[in-house]
Amino acid sequence: MTSSKAKEEHPPQLSARTMRKIERASGSLATASVSEMERRLPWFARMPADQRASVLLLIQNGVAGFCEWLHDRQQAIRLTADAFRSAPKDISRWVSLRQTVELVRIALELFEGQLPEMAANDAERALLMEGVLRYGREIAFSAATSYAAAAEARGAWDARLEALVVDGIVRGDPEESLLSRAAALGWDPALEATVLVGNPGGEDPPAIIYSVRSKAARASRPVLLSVQGSRLVVVLGGPTETGEDVLGRIAEGFGEGPVVAGPTVASLSEAHRSASDALSGLRAVVGWPAAPRPVRSLDLLPERALAGDPEAEWQLVDRVARPLEDAGGALLETVDAFLEVGGVLETCAKRLFVHPNTVRYRLRRVQEMTGRNAHDARDALVLRVALSVGRLARSRGLW
Repeated sequence: MTSSKAKEEHPPQLSARTMRKIERASGSLATASVSEMERRLPWFARMPADQRASVLLLIQNGVAGFCEWLHDRQQAIRLTADAFRSAPKDISRWVSLRQTVELVRIALELFEGQLPEMAANDAERALLMEGVLRYGREIAFSAATSYAAAAEARGAWDARLEALVVDGIVRGDPEESLLSRAAALGWDPALEATVLVGNPGGEDPPAIIYSVRSKAARASRPVLLSVQGSRLVVVLGGPTETGEDVLGRIAEGFGEGPVVAGPTVASLSEAHRSASDALSGLRAVVGWPAAPRPVRSLDLLPERALAGDPEAEWQLVDRVARPLEDAGGALLETVDAFLEVGGVLETCAKRLFVHPNTVRYRLRRVQEMTGRNAHDARDALVLRVALSVGRLARSRGLW
């Protein structure tokens, strides 16, 4: 019992002569490892000289740590961790974890082949083989820890950069800075973009972001998103008029309450316009309790105009009032009369002294020109507000 305990406290040691052999050979072992990596790994041979030199430095530190560990094997974890901490900070960016495992495997194979030849006897040979296996295990754990820490730091940086991009879209930052930051996140600058805003739902931003991001991944769409206080802003990439309800899927990641989607713009450089309309719609959507979820900002033009949004007023004039006035007095007069009599076709025809079919024809023309059906209650509201806004704008000499 006492003997086994003593062995644990004082494990077998290599002779001083063997240790000197290993220490003298440490440099050649590292160089031979790099040469073997260049021979067996084509991707390693193609690396720039400075990057290969960094790998050599890492291996030299590992060999030095191995020699130190042979002196005191209780320090294995600390020494292997030190070896990876001394590596270049950006090594994880140009050597993946899988590639690192390949490098470590080649180095260990070389150690297993050459170190036993330096042993003075079978006992030392067994001790060296055991040491290579144990130290290799510690190196593997240290590498995994180092890459996990790098990934965590990179994820935190990406999250901050993503928030900056979304904030820049909302503020309307200069196009160059916005696109360069988005490109760093892997966003295709030519991709269409749609901004959605709404309630984040909950007080755990990481969970909210994960929920929206997972829904976007299932729809095979890229997203940029940020929780800004009491609102969640999502920039969705790709077309939205595809027949699939991609906006509806993304809206499921928001909390309770309305979700407003701005217009789909041609690229990220125009996303500020989508964000501006979406935020305007979010402020005005309270005026339409029955609004769908999500609702397009374009469908909230009456409420936005009543809330004082000049952009909404301009769109109502440009999309409805101006086309009707340019088309001639008959269409405008018919729409006015139809709305005044509450949408009763026969009454409208009598007021205008025309056949009901003439009213039907004119209302079809109105729908073709404006996209609004006067028989639909919601579209009728849009037409009425648009005509009122148009007349007010004309009275002020705005068009």
